[in-house]
Amino acid sequence: MQRTEIDEHVNIWHEVRDQMQSQLENNTFEDIFDSVDSIFKVKNNYIYLIVENEFVKRRIELLYLKRMNRLLETYVNERYEYRLMTREEAEQELNQEKQFDSTAPDPEDYRAVYHKANLNPSYTFNNFVVGNSNRLAYTSALKVSDQPGIVANPLYIFGDVGLGKTHLMQCVGNYILEGDINKRVLYVKADQFVEDFVRYASKKQYHEFNNLYRNVDVLLVDDIQFLAKKEKSQEEFFKLFEQLHSEQKQIVITSDRKASDLKDIMSRLTSRFSWGVTVDINRPDLDHRIKILEKKLRAETYDASQVPRKVIEYIASVFDNNVRELEGALKRVLFYCTAFNHEFTMKNTEAALENLIKPKRNNKDLVRDKIRNLLSIVSDYYNISTSDLISKKRSRQYLYPRQVAMYLIKALHDLPYKRIGSYFSGRDHSTVMHSVEKIDNDLQMDRDVHLDIEKLKHKCGENS
Repeated sequence: MQRTEIDEHVNIWHEVRDQMQSQLENNTFEDIFDSVDSIFKVKNNYIYLIVENEFVKRRIELLYLKRMNRLLETYVNERYEYRLMTREEAEQELNQEKQFDSTAPDPEDYRAVYHKANLNPSYTFNNFVVGNSNRLAYTSALKVSDQPGIVANPLYIFGDVGLGKTHLMQCVGNYILEGDINKRVLYVKADQFVEDFVRYASKKQYHEFNNLYRNVDVLLVDDIQFLAKKEKSQEEFFKLFEQLHSEQKQIVITSDRKASDLKDIMSRLTSRFSWGVTVDINRPDLDHRIKILEKKLRAETYDASQVPRKVIEYIASVFDNNVRELEGALKRVLFYCTAFNHEFTMKNTEAALENLIKPKRNNKDLVRDKIRNLLSIVSDYYNISTSDLISKKRSRQYLYPRQVAMYLIKALHDLPYKRIGSYFSGRDHSTVMHSVEKIDNDLQMDRDVHLDIEKLKHKCGENS
């Protein structure tokens, strides 16, 4: 793009900024927009504004970016949208261009903006913290983004709640839109797909439904397990999948379990999910959790150095369940110390998190005691020892009671499959999942099993 064209966009930005100033309080405008006066580049109809740091960037993306883009529409004939880059990111890109003599931006510098595809502006590859638990999933998503519809179609991502599946899925959509603003990307939760189908079908508006879902370049479907038992919706999704796949339109799917373990979804559909690449995301280890907190801290504060390393390590060591819980704990500490003008000390951190940590610790101890009690009850009921129940012995005498025990733990305490496996000599999550689903099926078919489970639930309830 010629310098004169960039200058035109600079002039337009000044007009947009003036309108923003008239709509905001002086302190807010000066705090956020006063230094936003230069454009780094205009590429693929995106106008990249330079901001001072991640904190300012995040505030504008979450609070003002949609308004800025609506104002921009009144000044341009083509479709343009604003994006933000920190000064550090702009410098890094310039250095890369000098080093490699190339104008191609690194994928890690891509930035998200709100689109009608329902994408979250903060869900980008740059904001996704990579570790051992998600490296393969991250790499696969990046390759799919580079070559949609070709490398892995569908891309199927599975894992427990709060580990970043939705974030990674939307990274794909944002990245593809970065390359072409006119790409048709649709993100939808599976239960929303069902609601849409039922609503359109009830009015016999099948053409409108097809226009919504079939005229896309990229389809992102979250929590596919919610299609379970929705037979007509499954049929419709099967036809949608077949069409999009045949046209090499990229499909990305997330679930809480691998495709072969999905229950009450037709096999010809689940088999399609395995056509491409399947990747899982596990719980982050301690080092990974620390990296996640450090990244989040840079986005939430002006000066991340205010928070000592030991505070970050403490939060990471206590909140090990999922990323959502981890980031929530950090936000609580930041709010507490900022609101009361406290320093970020260990004492103040513990005070901020007291109401979260105490029930968490108590609950862990309580659950552990309940599990031990449950194992003892099941062992007594089937007249075997607890050590045999949790052992790796595979004779029927021990196998069936073990499956019952796994089912009861899941039914009564809803622990993750991997954690349940840890009570049974470290069995993996797929073994536990199979056991739980076997007993669940037996309950529907065998009255004796139903009576056994009811008796054991009653005993566990009385003794827990």
